[in-house]
Amino acid sequence: MSEPLLNPSLARARSFLFVPATRPERYAKALASGADAVIIDLEDAVAPVDKTAARQMLAQAWHDLSATQRGRVLVRLNASGTEWLADDLVLLGTLGVVGVMLPKAESAADLARVAAAMGPACALLPMIESVAGLDAVDAMARSPQVLRLAFGNLDFQADAGMACGPDEPELTAVRVALVLSSRRACLAAPVDGVTAGTQDAAQLQRDALHSRRGGFGGKLCIHPSQVPLVNAAFTPSPAELDWARRVLAAFEAAGGGVFSLDGRMVDAPVLRLAQRTLAQSHAA
Repeated sequence: MSEPLLNPSLARARSFLFVPATRPERYAKALASGADAVIIDLEDAVAPVDKTAARQMLAQAWHDLSATQRGRVLVRLNASGTEWLADDLVLLGTLGVVGVMLPKAESAADLARVAAAMGPACALLPMIESVAGLDAVDAMARSPQVLRLAFGNLDFQADAGMACGPDEPELTAVRVALVLSSRRACLAAPVDGVTAGTQDAAQLQRDALHSRRGGFGGKLCIHPSQVPLVNAAFTPSPAELDWARRVLAAFEAAGGGVFSLDGRMVDAPVLRLAQRTLAQSHAA
């Protein structure tokens, strides 16, 4: 199970923006985009022939980032079983990275290897991108240093032989499984996968709102233009905050127990929803 205070800012993050490790000139721009967290990517965004150069670029640029900036940066490693992971871990173990994302995570043993190399202060975010990963999700969620689960929706479709529609209703059961696994392990809410259409703001908004309603706490972004919409979707609206405040005020006035507000019954589950809504506003 994750240590609750391992990295509170990453636990609350709504938007995670990818930037290729081979584009160090974009690191600071990504950090200035409004994204709560930035993921420097050593995996999919880097061609096999560029893996060594990508690590060198990351190492050189790392020291140009301030301590505050480094606190918002994760690094996506290469997957277990690839020839590049060992070198990734050697480098990152020396940089003091606050969090790493392991793609195509499929076992607690995968995570234990990363945790041992990175040290106890590094948060782990395993990406569930395959049927095997889903099968092992509970064991991984309970692994030491795991802070949140992340969903690799595009890779999962490919692994499962699925061809999903724009709203991905075929993946609803998988998303529910990640939310429930996170809850069982007392993790922060999971991070949903990407919306591939970088110019389709309406689709992105639908995806992000659907993710939040389904129990996710954030979303992966592949373009800076996606960040504001994702942040807005995972931030309670003024109307939601007003409702939550009125629920808590009415609860105090009623002295606890069940009461009515706006013609609707308010009991313990509704009270918890109001408390969670206010907590989300403070985290934003």
